[in-house]
Amino acid sequence: MATQMFEGRGHAAVYQKYRFAPGKELQQTILSYLQEKKAIPAELAVDVGCGSGQGTHFLGEHFQKVVGTDISEAQIQEARDTPCMPNISYLVCPAEELPFQDASVDVLTSFTAAHWFDLEKFMGEAERVVKPGGCVAISTYTVDMSLRYGDCSEKLTEIFRECWDMILKYSHNRLKYVLEDYKEIFEALPFPDKKRITDIYDQIPMTVEGVVGYMESASPYQTFKKNDPKVATSLLQETEKRMLETMGVSSRETPVEFWVRHVCVLGCK
Repeated sequence: MATQMFEGRGHAAVYQKYRFAPGKELQQTILSYLQEKKAIPAELAVDVGCGSGQGTHFLGEHFQKVVGTDISEAQIQEARDTPCMPNISYLVCPAEELPFQDASVDVLTSFTAAHWFDLEKFMGEAERVVKPGGCVAISTYTVDMSLRYGDCSEKLTEIFRECWDMILKYSHNRLKYVLEDYKEIFEALPFPDKKRITDIYDQIPMTVEGVVGYMESASPYQTFKKNDPKVATSLLQETEKRMLETMGVSSRETPVEFWVRHVCVLGCK
């Protein structure tokens, strides 16, 4: 059975506001693979576990029709409320029960979501719905993150990681898939032609507010907040204050470079 997180309206709203779209390097990695396998141009792409649609929007630029699916009604509502291209639509459904006909999907993607799925059932659905010659791209960003700003990048990253390490103490055990660079997800993919890339680095344009908001949107933080709301809230406030002091600025809107490492599992049926 899939693990359901990000369900509440409040969490979905934070997720929509602060989660970032796939970075340029990850996008290019996926597109290059699809071009190599002659999987684009194509008619139908399905983005599973789409959340509030950050990855789905990227697909909309490259496919005739894109459908984002998620088990959370609140997330899908956020996605529908966000302006998008007319070829994108959204459905509420589990990753393990996709409402698509056999061999009807050209490309199946999942961005930072597959570690929540029932892997065996999801992979069975991927095998069923993807056309012969169709492709999958299953990616996640890792906990390997850093911040850059002027000559205080090292100190800034240290402050961020102190906070992040506190939050990660409340991680669900399914984070193990991310910590192992999606090795198990790669092994579970039933396609003969597949590869796993673990060194995709992307610079995501952020602000101080955005970095703190990203941490707030993370599932371990939401667990932390339920267990100890005062301490959790105080941690983020104090982290933001320390970041601003280190940078020598007062505005939460000050831009920073947020560097993340992605892992991507690619396969062709």
